[in-house]
Amino acid sequence: MSSMLHIVNKSPFDRNALDSCLRLAGSGSAILLIEDGVYAAVAKAAQADKITGRMGDCSFYALGPDIAARGLSDISLIDGIQVVDYEGFVDLVAEHGATQSWL
Repeated sequence: MSSMLHIVNKSPFDRNALDSCLRLAGSGSAILLIEDGVYAAVAKAAQADKITGRMGDCSFYALGPDIAARGLSDISLIDGIQVVDYEGFVDLVAEHGATQSWL
C-alpha cells in the first residue's frame, strides 16, 4: 500500500485543518502546505514544534509560488520542509496512492 499525500490549504491561525492532519496522518505520509497553509511552514510560527515533531515519520513540503505570493520568500522556513513548484506538486500527487485535502 502506498502512502498518502495530505494537502493543507488553510492558515493554521484560521482553522484547525493542520492540527487534524498532523494528528491523523499515518507514518510515511507526505504533507503539502499550499495557499494559506504555507504560513505553517514559517520557522517561528506557532505550529513549528508540531511539524518538527512529525518530521521523523512524515515528509513535509510547501508550494513555492504560494510562499512567494504571500511575501514569505525571505523568511526562514522550518528545517526539513522541502519547497516544491507546481511540477513538484504534480509529482507528489503521482507518487502517492491517495490524496486527502484538509478543509
